[in-house]
Amino acid sequence: MESDWLVIGVFVIVYLGMALGRWPGLAIDRTGVAVIGAIVLLVSGAVDGHGAIRFIDFPTIAVLFALMVISAQFAASGFFDWLGQRVARGEADRKRLLFHVVLTGGVLASLLTNDVVVWALTPVLVHGLLRGGVNPRPYVIALACAANAGSAATVIGNPQNLLIGGHGDLGFWQFLAVCGVPAALALAIVFGVIAVSKHGVGAAPASQDPSPNPPAHALKRSALIKATLATLAVIIVFSWTEDRAIWALAIVGVLLLSRKLDTRHMLSMVDWHLLLLFSGLFVVTGAFGGEAGMISRWLGGIVAGGGHEKALLGVISLAGSNTIGNVPLVVFLLAVVPDWSPLSLYSLALFSTLSGNFLIVGSVANIIAVERAGAFGVSIGFADYARIGVPVTLLSLLAAYAWIHVALPMIFPAIGG
Repeated sequence: MESDWLVIGVFVIVYLGMALGRWPGLAIDRTGVAVIGAIVLLVSGAVDGHGAIRFIDFPTIAVLFALMVISAQFAASGFFDWLGQRVARGEADRKRLLFHVVLTGGVLASLLTNDVVVWALTPVLVHGLLRGGVNPRPYVIALACAANAGSAATVIGNPQNLLIGGHGDLGFWQFLAVCGVPAALALAIVFGVIAVSKHGVGAAPASQDPSPNPPAHALKRSALIKATLATLAVIIVFSWTEDRAIWALAIVGVLLLSRKLDTRHMLSMVDWHLLLLFSGLFVVTGAFGGEAGMISRWLGGIVAGGGHEKALLGVISLAGSNTIGNVPLVVFLLAVVPDWSPLSLYSLALFSTLSGNFLIVGSVANIIAVERAGAFGVSIGFADYARIGVPVTLLSLLAAYAWIHVALPMIFPAIGG
């Protein structure tokens, strides 16, 4: 009984830390909160070593690691710098520039994960716009929102989709067929809201000094070809094989066999903090799953229900993504509700991802974009983001809900019925 209360207490404290971003008075971020929570459960004996390993979703960790290494290969090839410079300097027309930012961010995020795309493109984009005397704020927000929206299209677009896809064994092309349309609509909404907003492309030009200058890299074609082939190989793995994790790691093994790109440098670009966050949350949430009978039954009714219940799932996604974060939310929901229909999983993927555009704290990609822009003196406040993020999110969720419960049953009866 004492161990049961300990598990519940650790879960509450860890997810409170997720909501606050840290534990007050301590220099511990969300990753530290999750890892310490898992350690407490192990040390106390509430979870043994075998139980902790069982709770950790190895396939998701392995595939996410593989995608990070592939993204590092793209970065090492100079592709992100080259593309960011072309986007930032290629158009004098502000709305056409906005279109290119939204399209580039959305498409890349669907294949390379949203966090990686925003991290790589933001410095190059901001520097190019400042040199051209263009206010970068709306374009940075556009990049973050587009990366989130575009990542909703595929099972490899973001960490929560990987979790959901692994839980339901969802294939790449079927996931794209179901979620691609609402993701594209969300991208159009991002463009439209920013284009017509008085805080958008018509805003006053910036006057900041464009330094510091981001490091420039010549485009290395051989490295870019390897990264592209590795991405195509991952798509094939998610299309036609069941052992996704093993094959994804095999692809990484081949990718690391390089005469020019140092292994240490490649692995230094892997987001080990995110992998540790996942592992800690898996242990804490897995242990709590056995104690969450009432919550499990209530959420199970929502998941198994029809249109009104799915609307409530959207509300839960919006609230959870902008408090504890969309990744912890999805980890929790999948742990306490074991049975999900494909329609419910697709709904969760869309709602949890698109909800990330609501506030700066709604998605790690948003935080990355704001912090990377801040290094150039470009300040994007909570209200600055919300003026665009709130309408973008609400319209995107409405479009996704209409697609899932009106159009999808007619186009894919087996899924939408």
